[in-house]
Order: sequence, then structure tokens, then C-alpha cells
Amino acid sequence: MKLRAFHKLSYGLYVVATELNGKRYGYIGNTAFQVTAEPPQLIISSHKNNHTTSKIIESGIFSVSVLQKEVSTALIGTFGFMSGAEIDKFKDIKTITAITGAPLLKDSILAWFDCKVVQTVDVGTHLLFIGEVVESDIVSDEEPLTYDYYREKYRMLAPKNAPTHIDQAKLAEEKIPENKETESLKIEISVDSSGKTYICNICGFHYNPEEGDPTMGIPPGTPFDELPEDYRCPICNAGKDYFREA
Repeated sequence: MKLRAFHKLSYGLYVVATELNGKRYGYIGNTAFQVTAEPPQLIISSHKNNHTTSKIIESGIFSVSVLQKEVSTALIGTFGFMSGAEIDKFKDIKTITAITGAPLLKDSILAWFDCKVVQTVDVGTHLLFIGEVVESDIVSDEEPLTYDYYREKYRMLAPKNAPTHIDQAKLAEEKIPENKETESLKIEISVDSSGKTYICNICGFHYNPEEGDPTMGIPPGTPFDELPEDYRCPICNAGKDYFREA
């Protein structure tokens, strides 16, 4: 079986959220799709270990906020790689509510769906929540953020609880066909004159000294060893100790 074949499936990226007893919970998901028109229903796939999953089970509601193509890496890091059991992901996020009370992102989105759970299906590591859409709206006509764009631009891995997560060790064992994808991967691991790039062990972000990290104020040409001691991954906020040489 070729694991890279799964990269050819198309996905969007969304913030899935719920509310329970006055507290808000959410995560970034890439499996949210319409399954019926009458009544309008969506399915989301949520890992059983996600903190938000248990809250959706209790609340019986969830929302889906469709992310725009150009979105803050901080938002991806917070909702994709942090746990709601440890931090309040919505602390600095502007939200609104519709009918169910589940939080909906106000910024950085194209549209939203407010849903009530009508059925839950156990599929092993994940639960499928089938939700009837009770309200929805369009916020912007910009392009949506896709998983493919996310992976190529941010050089990112899927979080370990994502349905699309693939063990990198297994992926590295596969022979890559000589095509455009091969070339893009060669660019991804390009190095500076010192011959070293570094990968975040938590989220898979690549630090390339040749490019620096403009999002964190690091100019091009800055070797990893010369990064400030308080440098943190722009995606998941991990410290330098969590990086390894590629």
C-alpha cells in the first residue's frame, strides 16, 4: 500500500467547535463534508482522544468554521497542536453564536455552519458526528484553505489525532516517483551553506536558515544555532529543544 496516495485526496481545513457549561472548545479538522441536502447534514470526524470530542458528545452540538486560504499560523498552531485541556484556545479569538450556542469564528473564515448532533458512529480511533445544519452563513468570497496548500506552504505534518495522520518513518520508506512532487520535496528540504535544516518534532515545521522565519522576525541567512534561546516554532509554539536536524 502506498501511503502517499492518501495525499491525493482533497480536503479543506476547518475549526470545529462546541460549547458546554459556558466554556468553548475546538480543534482544526480536515474532514467536514455534506452528506444530505434534505435535511442538510454534515459529517465531521473527531479523534476519541481529542479534548473537544467528549464535549461534543455531552453538548450534542458543534460548529464548523471554514478557514480562508491565507490564515495566521498562530491560529493553526493553537487549534491544531494545542490541547483545550491545558489552554483556552478562544482566549484571543473573536467569535459569534447562532442558534445552538456553539462558537463560530468571526475572522479568517469564509463561511460557517451551526449543527446539532443527530447520530454518532464509532469507526475505531475516531467518532463520526452527523450533524443537522440549523443555520449557516457566508462571510467572504475569498479562496478556502485546503490541506494540500497547508502542507505545501507550511511544510507541515498532520497532527497525530488527525484522520489523515501518517507516520513519517513509514512515509520516508516509500519511493517517490520522479515528478513535480519529487521536485517540491527537494525544495522543501533545501539547506543553507552549513548544510543543516531543522524539523520541529511536534508539528513537522521545517526551519530553513536560508529562508529564516519572517513570521517570527528571523531574517534569511540565520543559522539555527544563532536563533534566540526563546525562539519558538511559529506553528505549535514548541521551543528550540523540540527541533532536530533534518
